[in-house]
Amino acid sequence: MAGYDIIGDVHGSGGKLHGLLDLLGWTAGPGGDRRHHDPDRQVVFVGDLVDRGSEQREVLATVRTMVDAGRARLVMGNHEFNALAYGTPHPDRPDRHLRMHTGRNAEQHRAFLEQLGADERASWLRWFAALPLWLDLGGVRVVHACWHAESIDVLRTRLGGDRFPDGRAGLDALVRATTYGDPLFEAVEVVLKGPEIGLGRYGLPGYLDKEDHVRRRARVRWWAADATTIADLIDLPAGTRQEDGRAYPAIPPIPATDHDRGFAYRDGIPVVYGHHWRQWEPAEHLDWTPGTACVDFSAVRDGPLVAYQWRGEAQVDPTHYVRFPADLGPPG
Repeated sequence: MAGYDIIGDVHGSGGKLHGLLDLLGWTAGPGGDRRHHDPDRQVVFVGDLVDRGSEQREVLATVRTMVDAGRARLVMGNHEFNALAYGTPHPDRPDRHLRMHTGRNAEQHRAFLEQLGADERASWLRWFAALPLWLDLGGVRVVHACWHAESIDVLRTRLGGDRFPDGRAGLDALVRATTYGDPLFEAVEVVLKGPEIGLGRYGLPGYLDKEDHVRRRARVRWWAADATTIADLIDLPAGTRQEDGRAYPAIPPIPATDHDRGFAYRDGIPVVYGHHWRQWEPAEHLDWTPGTACVDFSAVRDGPLVAYQWRGEAQVDPTHYVRFPADLGPPG
């Protein structure tokens, strides 16, 4: 059985990527290729290679070289999807793109826009467009934000597979995937960004996210298979503040709706995912469960770049986490 080194959100952190690959035994060779002493081993990237970090080109070149050589795979992250939508003119509205060029969107995307020229970006967008939205590798599954069978079924049915098709059909699908309310939009949101709960539905206030934007929806702890209350399901990090800057109040144990509980992952196959901006070190029930493992530990924001080494186990083993730099201590 093949083994996989499943690497979290890189976000342009080239030095950490190369350091982690070294640590995992992927030796650098001519032309940037990497080889492992085990010929059956592969790297799998959970997406979000781009944006925020200062080494966009180096990261993309390393990953593309490994993918082209058959030594790595990559699923689409929400930042690859956003880049694709940001760079694609709307076919029916030539005055706009599929992702609006607002100041906020441009700022989120600034590193990719500034570090790569227009022709380079166009080439990378073509590559992004062909990426799978999830990988089912038999004994382990990989997705960027959330494994949700119902959403994956919608994507598979409407796309004809696990990725956007080529040509005009692909463009039409991308338009639908960026159109609020379309079933394709909803499915992409869940798989690439994670399901969310409307806080007002439960009488809860909005909050400030990590960039001080006001949010009125919170991510769902879809990995919490046994959760029954909204307090168990809402994923708000410690230190979250309300809009007025005060500490976010304790969430009461209100029963969650069947819809919000319906994202829970209960399959017997382990899932490895990123997206969730955790802090080292991995905590049980939050970062890992017997069936799920998060590998996003905020590498571009002073955290380590993290991999989960899957070796054929039927349940997640937290001792299989590997981080670079390896000597990074716990927060604080």
